[in-house]
Amino acid sequence: MPRVLVRALPAALTLAVAAAVIPLGPPEPAAADSIIVGGRPVAVADSPWVVALSSRDRFGGIRAGQFCGGVVIAPSKVLTAAHCLREDVLGAAVPEVRDLRVIAGRDELNGPGGQEIPVRSTWVNPGYDPRTNAADLAVLTLDRALPRSSVIPMAGAGHAGYEPGTAAAVYGWGDTTGYGAYASELRAATVRVLPDGDCTRAYPGGTQGAYEASSMLCAGERAGGRDACQGDSGGPLVARGRLIGLVSWGSGCGSPGSPGVYTRMSAAIRWMADRS
Repeated sequence: MPRVLVRALPAALTLAVAAAVIPLGPPEPAAADSIIVGGRPVAVADSPWVVALSSRDRFGGIRAGQFCGGVVIAPSKVLTAAHCLREDVLGAAVPEVRDLRVIAGRDELNGPGGQEIPVRSTWVNPGYDPRTNAADLAVLTLDRALPRSSVIPMAGAGHAGYEPGTAAAVYGWGDTTGYGAYASELRAATVRVLPDGDCTRAYPGGTQGAYEASSMLCAGERAGGRDACQGDSGGPLVARGRLIGLVSWGSGCGSPGSPGVYTRMSAAIRWMADRS
């Protein structure tokens, strides 16, 4: 069976990939036209709410320390996946990562412009279960605010963006092939919101993971080919102008019959409302 992937990059893996896989010259044509898996380059100016999570101390400087994605939901608040902050991903407990930042407003991770903003504090959903990836949500509070124009609204329960068949876009700087070819510029892929039954059949439990329709969202292409992948965790899934999900987990990347699983934003809104 294919292994189930959380879609963040462990520190040790990222440093090895940076040294061995990231091309020093022009990328191969397939990588240039790929995304996440199966997409296209996009401009951050058209999607200013997409940010990269970064720690050069933990992940090196070749890709500006990027290891996960995030999305701006208030001028000083960024959502990401809870598993991005796990110790086995960061290689250290969060308080020990002194240079945890978000990179905003920058297409190329090591390019000019944009901002690198320190993270002042973090909140990990207390219901998060690392064994099943349930309730996979974290909130980052930034040291200084981004412009309000960088904020994307969240889709509440009943929003049309959750309807099966709806076209959605997933964004990230992660693996573009499923084999360790990591992007240095922001990319996006168009996927479809799929019926919950597709993910229930794909992930009934055990080594394949268990899909929970109340808090997870199923998206991708039944034939495969377009999907999020390693390094895209916490990045946004957007439909009808609203944030509907965060990249969470899946089996492989873009494999037929193995859709991507996203944290459902209507559930995330409830969890955040319950914060003490």
